[in-house]
Order: sequence, then C-alpha cells, then structure tokens
Amino acid sequence: MPKTIAILGAPLDLGAGRRGVDMGPSALRVANLNARLQSLGYSVEDLGNVAVEQPESAKAGPANARFLKPIAATCQALAQRVQKAASQGKFPLVLGGDHSIAVGTVNGMAAHLRRRRLSLGVIWMDAHTDMNTPDSSPSGNVHGMPLSCLIGHGPKELTRLCGVSPAIPASNVVLVGIRDVDAAERAIVRNSGVTVFTMRDIDERGMRAVMRDAVSIASRGAAGIHLSLDMDGIDPGEAPGVGTPVRGGVSYREAHLAMEILCDSRLLRSMEVVEVNPVLDTANRTALLGVELVMSAMGKRIL
Repeated sequence: MPKTIAILGAPLDLGAGRRGVDMGPSALRVANLNARLQSLGYSVEDLGNVAVEQPESAKAGPANARFLKPIAATCQALAQRVQKAASQGKFPLVLGGDHSIAVGTVNGMAAHLRRRRLSLGVIWMDAHTDMNTPDSSPSGNVHGMPLSCLIGHGPKELTRLCGVSPAIPASNVVLVGIRDVDAAERAIVRNSGVTVFTMRDIDERGMRAVMRDAVSIASRGAAGIHLSLDMDGIDPGEAPGVGTPVRGGVSYREAHLAMEILCDSRLLRSMEVVEVNPVLDTANRTALLGVELVMSAMGKRIL
C-alpha cells in the first residue's frame, strides 16, 4: 500500500437525475477525511477538484445520454490526474460526484497499469448495477451507465476514453450489494461476463464469504483492485444522503467488514466514494459514514 494518499475531488452532478452530489467532495472533506487519514500514518496530498461544467451552462445533448460531452471531458481530466498520481507511487482516492466519474477513475488506473503490462480488477459496491446503455436506459442519466462503458459497451466518448476498449476485463469485475436492476438492464448484466453478488447472496452466505470471493475473482491475474463505493449500496437507514436510495441494503457492520477484508487482502490500489448528496442528508451523516468506511479500507482497526 502506498504511503501517500492523493485526494481528488470530482464534483460532477451532470450524470444524476437529482441535483446536489456536486457538493459531495466538500461534505467528505468537512467530515475530517484528510486529518483522519493522517492519523493512520499516511501522508495526504489534497489535489483539489477537477473542473466540471455546471448544468445551467452546459448543453444537455441527446436525451438518452444527457450531458454526455461535458461528462466525458470531466472523466478525461480525472483519468489523467489519477494516472499521474498512481505513476508517482500514490494511492488515488477520488471523491464524487455522481457515479459517472468512475469512467475517469478506472480508466486512469487501468492506463497506469497498462504501461507496466498489468491489469486492474474492480469491486463495485452499489445498490444498482450501473450497466445500462443509451439504448436501454429509462432515464438517459449517465450515472446509470459507467460500468457498462468500462467493459466496452456504450457511447464511444466514454468507452474509448483513454483510447483502449474495454478499459478493464469483465471477468475481473465484481458487483456487491445489488438489489435494484432496470428491466432492460438485466439481460445486459447476465451476458456481460461480470460477477454479481446480490443482497440475497449476502443474506444467505454472509458478507465475509461474499467479499472473500469478490477479492479472489477481481484480483485473478490482476495487479490490484479498485474499489468503487457508491453510498447508496449502504442501507438508507445508515446513509440517507443519496439520490437513489433503495431499502434493504448493506448494514453498518457489513460495510465495515467489507472494507476490512479488502484492506487485509493488501490488493487495494485505488478507491472512490460517490453519490454523497448533502442536500438530501441529515447532519452530514452519509459523508461521515463514507469517511469511516475509507478509514476501515485504509487500515483502521478496533484494536
């Protein structure tokens, strides 16, 4: 694990249907993220935020992939900064923003490893699979499409962000905590080659068994794992400040256990926390929980 954490904010809300996630990076920083990471012995470099167009000044573009061009521009800038941080031996920690920013984060890490002829695995913790395409999406919101883009399906502006498609192999992608999939999206997921652990899997097998399998599958033949943590993967009773809450999610302790198992694997190479929406939150609870989960992923222990 690198000793320096590079924090990057991506205050993007162009991909979501509800406004407010652009304030997510600020909410996570206000929750004392930087100082708490330093308390674990890390050197922390906060690199600020990538530039993002505002919806009021951006063109919405096609109805089935709204704000596609400005989202792609932000993801391109984010990918470059993530790649640079990783190439300097730092651990990229990206603060969202809606989940469409994952196209930038993952492409940046994948490009960094590709230069060394290595590949990246991804664990995607979320209530949703985020595997729609413009043809299947019922809303046209791009935050429902990033994982599909990363494995090579979707608009070329996102599928070929760094010139290589797919950015990551579907066989090294594992989704955890899924409980809400659009009707037309189900066939895409089934035929994609990714591994999905739904909430039923967690209920029946327990988070320990699910995460051990997730780590094994994501890391098979890969140099490390990127964690994409959507806060709506956590039950809304614990994380109310998200735009698309779904009841019956991962519990407080299950979420911490997942982070601790990932840390124990020593395979975590980068991470992002997305979909924190302070407008919909209570006393910054969701950002505070997000910081706690980052701490567990980065090595905080009870004893």
